[in-house]
Amino acid sequence: MTVALSLLDLAFIRPGGSAAESLAHSVDLARAAERSGYGRVWYAEHHGMATIASSAPAVVIAHVAAHTSTIRLGAGGVMLPHHSPLVVAEQFGTLAELHPGRIDLGLGRAPGGDRGVFAALRRTPEASDRFPQDVVELQGLLAGADRPDGLRATPGAGTHVPLYVLGSSLFGAQLAAQLGLPYAFASHFAPQALEEAVALYRGSYRPSDAHPEPYVIAGVNVVAAEDGDDARAQLADARRHRVRAMISRGPAARSYTEDEIDAFLTTPQGAQIAAMMSKAAVGTPDEVREGLEAFAAEARADELITVHPSLDPAARIRSVELAGS
Repeated sequence: MTVALSLLDLAFIRPGGSAAESLAHSVDLARAAERSGYGRVWYAEHHGMATIASSAPAVVIAHVAAHTSTIRLGAGGVMLPHHSPLVVAEQFGTLAELHPGRIDLGLGRAPGGDRGVFAALRRTPEASDRFPQDVVELQGLLAGADRPDGLRATPGAGTHVPLYVLGSSLFGAQLAAQLGLPYAFASHFAPQALEEAVALYRGSYRPSDAHPEPYVIAGVNVVAAEDGDDARAQLADARRHRVRAMISRGPAARSYTEDEIDAFLTTPQGAQIAAMMSKAAVGTPDEVREGLEAFAAEARADELITVHPSLDPAARIRSVELAGS
């Protein structure tokens, strides 16, 4: 591979599994990524989702960092509207002091939950409006910049934890360009605006001392297996699982058979959900490498952050190994 590879681990809780099993698997997955030459592993903040165990990325990062040696670990991302910049600076400053040179901090503006989640977090959706100012404040806290109130993040000040702006729309691209920060686009689940967002980011980028050149990370789904048909079957199963999860919400939800899911996928609404996973490299290792190179060129990406959606944990680890080899 000529393009750098990283890994986004959603800490997926498989049907019938537990959060404890998922987090133990996250350690195994990070170790596999480390062995296979991946640059980093990121964990996303989600709340109120029964299938994802990464609601507290800083805690997951601390645990995985203690069980790995060299790979970078970070949030992809922390949903900043849910937190004060000071708390995030202290959390990731602590991680940086414990694991120097290994910690990243990706920042998202999306709510990461519904109004019920905001209420439980004692926040409001309007907190998203402060995202640009909060990113700048967080950057200053991690740098140890002087403030009128004299406040310093301890730990945090002087750690200069690298920041990344995450997004799936033009807003994040514009903000990352204005601040001279790397930009990570969530094309693994929201690919529609990928090309336009990257063009805007690269075309309006303002160089910063830390990042003289723009840097693009793009998300892509990956299923690699020794047998290409097996890989494609794994992706189909993962797609059905995602569709089932999206249409089986609410008190009146019921379970759906595979035939019903496949029939739903032929409808306009089903096709729209399926398109969320359209950016994918699937098949044998050679097919996956070819697919990743083609996607990197399409996305004008300096780095690809791969999402391995196979439902079976062992198959997911094997996919990470084969794609990175």
